Amino acid sequence: MYLIAIAWLYVALLAAVTDNSVVGGVLTFVFYGLAPMTLFLWLFGTPTRRRRQRQREANDLNDRAETDGDQ
Repeated sequence: MYLIAIAWLYVALLAAVTDNSVVGGVLTFVFYGLAPMTLFLWLFGTPTRRRRQRQREANDLNDRAETDGDQ
């Protein structure tokens, strides 16, 4: 997944460098490269975030059960 992001940002950077003005290049990189990659990584990272949240909740429940059992 990160390889796709790196390749896309590389292509966007090359497109931004070939732009005629600095402002156009920055806007090209931000709107053609950075914004879509941010959205892509956020969407494709959702299952991992959910899995980590469930794991944290399970660990919290286990910790509470252990502390309740000790008393």
